[in-house]
Amino acid sequence: MSRKRLKFYNPEKLFNPTSFGFCHTVKTSANGEFVFISGQSGGEGLEHELVEDFRRQVQVVLSNLDIALKAHEMDFSDVVKITVLIVQHDSDKLHIWSEEMLKRWSEERLPASTLIPVPRLALDEMLIEVDAVAFKSEISSSNK
Repeated sequence: MSRKRLKFYNPEKLFNPTSFGFCHTVKTSANGEFVFISGQSGGEGLEHELVEDFRRQVQVVLSNLDIALKAHEMDFSDVVKITVLIVQHDSDKLHIWSEEMLKRWSEERLPASTLIPVPRLALDEMLIEVDAVAFKSEISSSNK
């Protein structure tokens, strides 16, 4: 039911952002719960091990985001907004990010998104950080 409470929409007068892994707008009612997820990094496990490979950090960021969502009985389809910070962003990194993101989200339910190139993040080895806002309607919560 929560999926009917969220409307993912790309206005016809704006370019189609689907291939970049985001949607221009997401609309929802206030009848539900919002979860605000702090920036997740590409650090693996409890030791937060960071590898130099950008693609691997992207995969781990998405895995860490999945863990945070599941902690609230949510999944990627409940995410309405993300902010992506990429160190020394370029077209190759954008391609990797978009490719990996589209493995987790369906094209019909891509979140609104902002990508910000940055010179560095909290730790020198961090190459990407992603925060998210997710929403689950009260209807879907009461059905569980």
